[in-house]
Amino acid sequence: MTRLLNTPDDFPAQAVAGLASAFPSYLKPVFGGVVRATRTAPGKVSLVVGGGSGHYPAFAGWVGQGFADGAVCGNIFSSPSAAQAYSVCKAADRGAGILIGFGNYAGDVLHFGQAAERLMSEGIDTRCVLVTDDIASAGPQEHLKRRGIAGDLPVFKVTAAACEEGRSLDEVIEVFNRVNDRTRSFGVAFGGCTLPGAPEPLFRVEPGTMGVGLGIHGEPGIRDAELGTADDVARLLVEGLLEDRPRDAGRRVVPIVNGLGATKYEELFVVWNDIRTRLLDAGLEVVDPQVGEFVTSLDMAGLSLTLVWLDEVIEPLWLAPCDTPAFRRGSVAVVELDDTELPQEAEAVVVTAEGSPQSRRIAAGAVRALEAISAVLADRQAELGRLDSVAGDGDHGIGMARGSAAAASEAAAVAGQGAGASTTLTAAGAAWSASAGGTSGALWGAVLTAFGAALGDEAPYGAERIVAAARACLDAVRRLGGAEPGDKTMVDAMAPFVEALAASDRPLPEAWQEAVAAAEEGARATEGIVARVGRARPLGEKSLGTPDPGAVSFVEVARAVGPFLA
Repeated sequence: MTRLLNTPDDFPAQAVAGLASAFPSYLKPVFGGVVRATRTAPGKVSLVVGGGSGHYPAFAGWVGQGFADGAVCGNIFSSPSAAQAYSVCKAADRGAGILIGFGNYAGDVLHFGQAAERLMSEGIDTRCVLVTDDIASAGPQEHLKRRGIAGDLPVFKVTAAACEEGRSLDEVIEVFNRVNDRTRSFGVAFGGCTLPGAPEPLFRVEPGTMGVGLGIHGEPGIRDAELGTADDVARLLVEGLLEDRPRDAGRRVVPIVNGLGATKYEELFVVWNDIRTRLLDAGLEVVDPQVGEFVTSLDMAGLSLTLVWLDEVIEPLWLAPCDTPAFRRGSVAVVELDDTELPQEAEAVVVTAEGSPQSRRIAAGAVRALEAISAVLADRQAELGRLDSVAGDGDHGIGMARGSAAAASEAAAVAGQGAGASTTLTAAGAAWSASAGGTSGALWGAVLTAFGAALGDEAPYGAERIVAAARACLDAVRRLGGAEPGDKTMVDAMAPFVEALAASDRPLPEAWQEAVAAAEEGARATEGIVARVGRARPLGEKSLGTPDPGAVSFVEVARAVGPFLA
């Protein structure tokens, strides 16, 4: 359990601030995360890594010479916002392009992709690459659909060394693809982690059993199995990885035994000894083994084994020197500190033109609706988190509560400057996305932006415009998230809502109530669906019997808006 905190909402930011102040010769804080505190010569490709907090030493602990140039730090187990990623990348840019590396999670894909698009629009060549090492999350024929877990360490370290050598962005990406294709991980869990401020862990494992195929965001294993001895666990992990070895793998491997946060080092050493014996018995040559905590999951009990299959390109880059707060090898050159001041806050929204009188009235109503949404989601936070923990990471309730609160606050500030409906909702969407992170943060940011764009700052208000705005929101969610009805996402509630709203011939408030009922029915129907997209996909079977939290939260939001449509 995470006991030492001030307030749960501030825990991630305060942890990053404390890390930076504890290692001032390595790290410098910037809005959204940290960058190197040392000077880096211009003309180097910058590697920026990141994801949700709660995984230390990943990702901020890997920033330093020979490793990452910056790390973007989201909320606990939740992807950073596009604004955070943009800020860190701008601070880390050295003029030769930026490579953003992260694990294969939907929220990260959305937010980092948006940041890359913004940077590209400013003339900064920016690419995104995804680590896909977890063999439990997809089969061998779908390697690039797998999650990124402890393989983040070797994949990013090798890629960073290629950046340090002065290779071009295209050449660095070739190295990334090479090492990612030759990295495999497999893990087990003995107990779930507890989010800061939460009264109980995200999941429990029965005594004498273990969850096989864990995730690093508090997800339970894909299946349960008898625990057995340390050597039994070693056999399970080694045999699983050897069955999935890459083509032309060779015999030389770097093994990485990774503790998830609560499994003691002595236990890791015991199981490592058994793993080593089994690797040697399989005819493999062990190179530079690593045993410790590298990619954790707060106080989760469990461990994973990663094998990196070496070749003539990967091995020297893995062994190249680096110096960071949490991972060091060899000797790096002495460099001076960089005292450049960096922004510590997101860019503020400044209203340059007032909306029409009618649009300003609509904006004021939107502020009240967002305040109502925030109150409802704060009240339902625990329940939404519980639903999400069945086959996900349990952060949906926290994310929705934080996002809606930030959206309501930003909307009030912008509307107070005379903004119309479009400007107000666009600002609220950006705030929701920035504060919530994760997939839901990106999607709800897009929802508010799309709704506001359809309303405009000048256009007349009417029921037909509300219907058009609702359809624009659905289109935006489908386009960004790639989900369709039947995938077990918020779209399963959103699509019937929009169709019912468009088909009704009743006055708008009554039509809205009918649409909410249709959405509620759609959300309820997700109980019988196996998740097919998003973070819950690897644990899809476990989601049977539980409604999708995104669909449930959509119903709550839609119901809260209804009274403000009169």
